[in-house]
Amino acid sequence: MKTFGLTGASGYIAPFHMKAIKETGNSLISILDKNDSVGIIDKYFPEASFFTEIERFDRHLEKERRKGNGIDYLSVCSPNYLHDAYCRLGLRTGANVICEKPLVLNPWNIDALQEVENQYQKKIYNILQLRLHDSIVTLKNKVDSGDPSKTYDVDLAYFTSRGKWYHVSWKGDVTKSGGIATNIGVHFFDMLAWIFGDIKKSVVHRLEGDIAAGYLELERARVRWILSVNYDYIPQIAIDKGMRTYRSITVANEEIEFSGGFSDLHTHSYQHILDGYGFGIEEVKNCIETVYNIRNSSPVGLNGDYHPMAKQGLT
Repeated sequence: MKTFGLTGASGYIAPFHMKAIKETGNSLISILDKNDSVGIIDKYFPEASFFTEIERFDRHLEKERRKGNGIDYLSVCSPNYLHDAYCRLGLRTGANVICEKPLVLNPWNIDALQEVENQYQKKIYNILQLRLHDSIVTLKNKVDSGDPSKTYDVDLAYFTSRGKWYHVSWKGDVTKSGGIATNIGVHFFDMLAWIFGDIKKSVVHRLEGDIAAGYLELERARVRWILSVNYDYIPQIAIDKGMRTYRSITVANEEIEFSGGFSDLHTHSYQHILDGYGFGIEEVKNCIETVYNIRNSSPVGLNGDYHPMAKQGLT
């Protein structure tokens, strides 16, 4: 049994990590969050020590390490802009790190983290759950075994509605979340590069607080993509079913069904890491560079090859 610490217990993603730690037969013993609305802890690890101040959390981890009770892993579920700092904290305390996406907001922070990894001889692993989704794995295997000279036409749409709170919270602050392409899109861009190869060209058609759309050319694909957190933009077909989320990937005009199968992906990710097959720092360089470039692009408007849903909300 491995022992875990965790930062960021009050957010949406933390229960997935707690569940994964429990379901893989391990123990969460120390938790940090500046907010104390963390009753979810009782469902999984009520005996875990809890801290609202990083100084006391850091001191506790160090004290336990000196006693021979140091944590084996630190799970980082905090807001995006804090991932870098908490990864460093985990490595310094002698633990490996499991970090939610995105690992960092800026590409140059990756090289710096690699230096800290080497210094403490520990590893940072990333949650890239789409690489473990059955439908996505099947698609990758199909592309890998197909004609290597073929270029695929891909349309990607992801709409996940958020309330007004989203824009008031850190997620609505581009300096803290990285903006919509980073916050809800980074794992999709990782998936695309994992399947179709490195990105050669990127064009941004729209880049707003609640919607982003663009075009990518990869080694083996031409991709039109759109992301949104605005419920008003969700396709009617999803609204008619009472859904607040819509995912769609078409490859060569064939729909790839992956609307389900997400509930256990964090548990699969943890088991993958514990079995020695985790996705390390090198794996995320491509997607971090992609979302950084999108965030710092000047939108060209609806010109060229844009996603047909990119007209949402325009008059």
